[in-house]
Amino acid sequence: MSKRFFKLADDVNVPHRWHLDAPTNSRGEKVDEGLFRRGVPVHITDHVRIPVEIAGKPLDFTFAAVGLPVVHVRVASMFAELAPEDVQLFPVEVEGQPDQYLILVATHLIRCIDEEASRIRLWTHEDGAPHMVGRYASVRDMRIDKAKAGSANVFRCEGWIGPLIVSGEIKRALDRMGATGTRFEEV
Repeated sequence: MSKRFFKLADDVNVPHRWHLDAPTNSRGEKVDEGLFRRGVPVHITDHVRIPVEIAGKPLDFTFAAVGLPVVHVRVASMFAELAPEDVQLFPVEVEGQPDQYLILVATHLIRCIDEEASRIRLWTHEDGAPHMVGRYASVRDMRIDKAKAGSANVFRCEGWIGPLIVSGEIKRALDRMGATGTRFEEV
């Protein structure tokens, strides 16, 4: 049986849930959340804090700001156990929370989008951005070439880093533990 992969996203339909804002450093300045979504290890020594934008039910898995995965320590422990080579867990303070939370950083970029099975649009000269020509402008109905993804359990796709991709093994573990805030779409 071939390995299955899923886009792991924040379930925004959880009733009365919290919403997290962009991370800040110890001086209260915004931290570029993109640093945590590039598919490579992060090297920040400053203390990072995540404000709560809208108070509500804390979740085990949440996107702060734009696609920044923030996980409860019990979810982080599962990722550390099942995917130690694929993730970096970056401690953060979530405003008003006594429990420990961490930013989940996928540390691998894999060129594995199945361009034949996905709906891809590439940048062209007509788009007026010469430095982007030939790169993905959009990827819809994304499918992963499982052979190229190999044994990875957590990663981002080279050329289209937005989605966080997890293996079926990670999905099953999150389901078994009843992790709140998760939404999956098979890719």
